[in-house]
Amino acid sequence: SATVSVLYCVVMSNGGIVLTDAAKHCLKGSMVFFMTGLLTGAWKYRQMLRNSSGRATHYVDVAHRSSLMYANASLLLAVCAQLSAYPARINEKAALANITFFGLAIGSYILHGTLNDTTNQFQQAKLKDPKAPPLWLLKLFMAALMACEIGGSAVLCSGAWKAL
Repeated sequence: SATVSVLYCVVMSNGGIVLTDAAKHCLKGSMVFFMTGLLTGAWKYRQMLRNSSGRATHYVDVAHRSSLMYANASLLLAVCAQLSAYPARINEKAALANITFFGLAIGSYILHGTLNDTTNQFQQAKLKDPKAPPLWLLKLFMAALMACEIGGSAVLCSGAWKAL
Protein backbone atom coordinates (compact mmCIF):
# COMPACT_ATOMS: atom_id res chain seq x y z
CA SER A 1 0.00 0.00 0.00
CA ALA A 2 0.99 3.62 -0.32
CA THR A 3 1.35 3.96 3.46
CA VAL A 4 3.85 1.11 3.60
CA SER A 5 5.80 2.64 0.72
CA VAL A 6 5.93 6.00 2.48
CA LEU A 7 7.06 4.37 5.72
CA TYR A 8 9.76 2.44 3.86
CA CYS A 9 11.01 5.67 2.27
CA VAL A 10 11.02 7.43 5.63
CA VAL A 11 12.92 4.58 7.26
CA MET A 12 15.46 4.24 4.46
CA SER A 13 16.02 8.01 4.24
CA ASN A 14 17.23 7.82 7.82
CA GLY A 15 20.08 5.55 6.73
CA GLY A 16 18.43 2.24 7.57
CA ILE A 17 15.84 0.83 9.87
CA VAL A 18 15.87 3.18 12.84
CA LEU A 19 12.31 3.51 14.00
CA THR A 20 11.07 5.56 16.90
CA ASP A 21 9.38 3.68 19.73
CA ALA A 22 6.08 5.33 18.79
CA ALA A 23 6.36 4.07 15.20
CA LYS A 24 7.27 0.59 16.48
CA HIS A 25 4.17 0.51 18.70
CA CYS A 26 2.01 1.50 15.74
CA LEU A 27 3.59 -1.11 13.45
CA LYS A 28 3.23 -3.87 16.04
CA GLY A 29 -0.37 -2.85 16.63
CA SER A 30 -0.96 -2.92 12.88
CA MET A 31 0.41 -6.46 12.66
CA VAL A 32 -1.79 -7.66 15.53
CA PHE A 33 -4.87 -5.97 14.08
CA PHE A 34 -4.14 -7.34 10.60
CA MET A 35 -3.80 -10.89 11.91
CA THR A 36 -6.97 -10.40 13.97
CA GLY A 37 -8.70 -9.28 10.78
CA LEU A 38 -7.58 -12.42 8.98
CA LEU A 39 -8.68 -14.69 11.82
CA THR A 40 -12.04 -12.96 12.27
CA GLY A 41 -12.42 -13.20 8.48
CA ALA A 42 -12.14 -16.99 8.74
CA TRP A 43 -14.68 -16.90 11.58
CA LYS A 44 -16.98 -14.71 9.48
CA TYR A 45 -16.67 -17.05 6.49
CA ARG A 46 -17.49 -20.06 8.66
CA GLN A 47 -20.60 -18.33 9.97
CA MET A 48 -21.64 -17.35 6.45
CA LEU A 49 -21.45 -20.99 5.35
CA ARG A 50 -23.50 -22.20 8.30
CA ASN A 51 -26.18 -19.50 8.27
CA SER A 52 -29.17 -19.99 5.96
CA SER A 53 -29.10 -16.28 5.09
CA GLY A 54 -25.43 -16.53 4.12
CA ARG A 55 -24.50 -13.80 6.58
CA ALA A 56 -22.30 -13.69 9.67
CA THR A 57 -23.62 -12.29 12.93
CA HIS A 58 -23.43 -8.52 13.31
CA TYR A 59 -20.48 -8.18 15.68
CA VAL A 60 -18.41 -10.88 13.94
CA ASP A 61 -18.72 -8.81 10.78
CA VAL A 62 -17.87 -5.62 12.68
CA ALA A 63 -14.86 -7.25 14.36
CA HIS A 64 -13.52 -8.42 10.99
CA ARG A 65 -13.94 -5.09 9.21
CA SER A 66 -12.75 -2.93 12.12
CA SER A 67 -9.61 -5.05 12.59
CA LEU A 68 -8.59 -4.46 9.00
CA MET A 69 -9.49 -0.77 9.22
CA TYR A 70 -7.48 -0.29 12.41
CA ALA A 71 -4.52 -2.17 10.86
CA ASN A 72 -4.38 0.41 8.08
CA ALA A 73 -4.96 3.31 10.46
CA SER A 74 -2.06 2.08 12.58
CA LEU A 75 0.22 2.07 9.54
CA LEU A 76 -0.67 5.68 8.80
CA LEU A 77 -0.04 6.60 12.44
CA ALA A 78 3.34 4.82 12.27
CA VAL A 79 4.35 7.11 9.42
CA CYS A 80 3.12 10.16 11.33
CA ALA A 81 4.90 9.02 14.50
CA GLN A 82 8.14 8.48 12.60
CA LEU A 83 7.97 11.93 10.99
CA SER A 84 6.64 13.84 14.00
CA ALA A 85 8.51 16.93 15.15
CA TYR A 86 7.20 16.49 18.70
CA PRO A 87 9.25 14.97 21.54
CA ALA A 88 9.48 11.17 21.55
CA ARG A 89 7.65 10.87 24.88
CA ILE A 90 4.62 12.75 23.54
CA ASN A 91 4.55 10.70 20.34
CA GLU A 92 4.82 7.45 22.27
CA LYS A 93 1.92 8.36 24.57
CA ALA A 94 -0.21 9.37 21.59
CA ALA A 95 0.63 6.15 19.75
CA LEU A 96 -0.08 3.95 22.78
CA ALA A 97 -3.39 5.71 23.44
CA ASN A 98 -4.50 4.97 19.88
CA ILE A 99 -3.30 1.38 19.78
CA THR A 100 -4.81 0.61 23.19
CA PHE A 101 -8.25 1.91 22.27
CA PHE A 102 -8.15 0.36 18.80
CA GLY A 103 -7.50 -2.97 20.53
CA LEU A 104 -10.18 -2.44 23.17
CA ALA A 105 -12.77 -1.63 20.51
CA ILE A 106 -11.90 -4.74 18.51
CA GLY A 107 -11.94 -6.80 21.71
CA SER A 108 -15.46 -5.62 22.56
CA TYR A 109 -16.65 -6.55 19.07
CA ILE A 110 -15.10 -10.00 19.38
CA LEU A 111 -16.75 -10.44 22.79
CA HIS A 112 -20.20 -9.55 21.43
CA GLY A 113 -19.57 -11.71 18.36
CA THR A 114 -18.67 -14.66 20.58
CA LEU A 115 -21.67 -14.15 22.86
CA ASN A 116 -23.97 -13.27 19.95
CA ASP A 117 -25.91 -11.32 22.52
CA THR A 118 -26.77 -8.13 20.66
CA THR A 119 -26.62 -6.18 17.44
CA ASN A 120 -26.29 -2.91 19.35
CA GLN A 121 -24.41 -2.81 22.65
CA PHE A 122 -25.86 0.61 23.49
CA GLN A 123 -29.45 -0.50 22.94
CA GLN A 124 -28.77 -3.50 25.15
CA ALA A 125 -27.56 -1.21 27.94
CA LYS A 126 -30.47 1.21 27.46
CA LEU A 127 -32.89 -1.68 27.92
CA LYS A 128 -31.04 -2.51 31.16
CA ASP A 129 -30.23 -6.02 30.08
CA PRO A 130 -28.62 -7.69 33.13
CA LYS A 131 -25.86 -9.07 30.90
CA ALA A 132 -24.94 -5.60 29.61
CA PRO A 133 -22.62 -3.14 31.30
CA PRO A 134 -24.38 -0.07 32.69
CA LEU A 135 -25.02 2.69 30.16
CA TRP A 136 -22.91 5.19 32.15
CA LEU A 137 -19.91 2.86 31.79
CA LEU A 138 -20.38 2.57 28.02
CA LYS A 139 -20.68 6.36 27.76
CA LEU A 140 -17.50 6.80 29.82
CA PHE A 141 -15.66 4.27 27.66
CA MET A 142 -16.82 5.96 24.45
CA ALA A 143 -15.74 9.38 25.74
CA ALA A 144 -12.30 7.99 26.61
CA LEU A 145 -12.08 6.18 23.26
CA MET A 146 -12.91 9.34 21.32
CA ALA A 147 -10.52 11.47 23.36
CA CYS A 148 -7.65 9.02 22.93
CA GLU A 149 -8.24 8.12 19.28
CA ILE A 150 -8.96 11.65 18.06
CA GLY A 151 -6.48 13.31 20.42
CA GLY A 152 -3.71 10.79 19.83
CA SER A 153 -4.19 10.92 16.07
CA ALA A 154 -4.26 14.72 16.13
CA VAL A 155 -0.97 14.80 18.03
CA LEU A 156 0.78 12.41 15.62
CA CYS A 157 -0.67 14.00 12.49
CA SER A 158 0.08 17.56 13.59
CA GLY A 159 3.62 16.51 14.58
CA ALA A 160 4.14 15.01 11.12
CA TRP A 161 2.55 18.05 9.47
CA LYS A 162 4.89 20.32 11.41
CA ALA A 163 7.90 18.28 10.29
CA LEU A 164 6.90 18.42 6.64
